[in-house]
Amino acid sequence: MISKEEMYKAMDVRFGKDIHDKLRNGRVAIAGLGGLGSHIAIMLARCGIENLCIIDFDKIDITNLNRQEYHVEEIGKYKTEAMKERIYHINPYINTKVFCGKVTPQNIEEIFKDYDIICEAFDKPDQKAMLINGIFETFPDKKIVAGSGLAGFDDCNKIVTKKVFKNLYMCGDGSTDVADGIGLMAPRVMVCAGHQANKVVQLLIEK
Repeated sequence: MISKEEMYKAMDVRFGKDIHDKLRNGRVAIAGLGGLGSHIAIMLARCGIENLCIIDFDKIDITNLNRQEYHVEEIGKYKTEAMKERIYHINPYINTKVFCGKVTPQNIEEIFKDYDIICEAFDKPDQKAMLINGIFETFPDKKIVAGSGLAGFDDCNKIVTKKVFKNLYMCGDGSTDVADGIGLMAPRVMVCAGHQANKVVQLLIEK
């Protein structure tokens, strides 16, 4: 097993100690571990963010494998369980908190109180709205990085990151939707997840 000191030294070399310290001290929650959230979690773990909360209620299904960060042998496992194992194998010193259940207006305060940045990675518009509205009502100073518009196989360069409000950033093309019958594919999903993870890194470094 690589020691924590060896892990930190490698990160310091790659990022510079000042940047690594900002990332390491970041506290980020990822709400949803599907196409967006599963990739966001992996990317943030690789960036050395030491305090992560991963949130989902669902189990891995065969229909997830075309775009989500899971393997065939994990089918039937809770996504939180599988993702915690993956994060451990990337960096065993990350403090990964798990919430295996549904986010509701009643439990938003308890789930997110210890985290400065929330990545919204839900599938359904009503769930997205519930989370964003609930966070801003309960924690107006927390930052949210959300995803909207990533379906199909259109040009990936249409996926962008925009600051919508003071503490809300939206990643995606803002228009394409699975309801249009175009489905979700790994390339555009992963590009949007990359935008969200990158915005989290930027916010932590700028902080």
